Amino acid sequence: MIALEGISKSYRVAKRAAGFREAAKALFFREHTVVDALRNVSFDIREGDIAGYIGPNGAGKSTTIKIMCGILVPEAGSCSVLGYTPWKQRMDYVRRIGVVFGQRSQLWWDVPVIDSFEMLRHIYKIPPADYQRTLALLTETLDLGDIVRTPVRQLSLGQRMRCEIAASLLHEPRILFLDEPTIGLDAASKIAVRDFIKTINREKGVTVILTTHDMSDIEALANRILLIGKGTLLYDGDLPDLRSRYGNDPMDGLILRLYREHQI
Repeated sequence: MIALEGISKSYRVAKRAAGFREAAKALFFREHTVVDALRNVSFDIREGDIAGYIGPNGAGKSTTIKIMCGILVPEAGSCSVLGYTPWKQRMDYVRRIGVVFGQRSQLWWDVPVIDSFEMLRHIYKIPPADYQRTLALLTETLDLGDIVRTPVRQLSLGQRMRCEIAASLLHEPRILFLDEPTIGLDAASKIAVRDFIKTINREKGVTVILTTHDMSDIEALANRILLIGKGTLLYDGDLPDLRSRYGNDPMDGLILRLYREHQI
């Protein structure tokens, strides 16, 4: 379903020292350094998996997700998702995926949530009957209720994240990319989001790729773990295999052992 082979991506980052003289100098000459965000990353994800894609800040998680979504173009390697090359066939491809970035919003800030849902219905050209059926299901399972009639700016973070997930699923995608979906949520909201992810995976067969720093999310949801560090894939397997290799420590401890082993 998802196949990455030898994906590499780097960025040029401007550098300068502090001070007015250095700022003036930078107007005419800028120093740059090259940062390798991804280096020869390869993996496959099967249909129906919930894959936890984890790593420290700057490891390359979001860059990988953006390549798989078609937002970024890699410098080397190939990526096939549902038979599409994401950045080359984006118009047809994005109809089949849903994306939630925990620190980005696809909802209009000053209007009721339902207006954003209606806009998405037109963007994805969802038939009215299918839209109403899916909306009713999402409203019930995510406990949206009267929330959808409330402007987004008046929602709590937990309420907004539930609405973001609903928005990403209105067109019934086959793959759901979740980038830090539980960031900043309280315990009750986290449990609600996790339960819903498990439900759509089990009942709808939606494949989920989850990036998070919350190891309890990984333990609760993922049947597959991919660990990345400094742009390189360090581990690809399941939690029982990880425990058999490194013991029965808490998840955070197991990940720290892997980082130390690879000098991350």
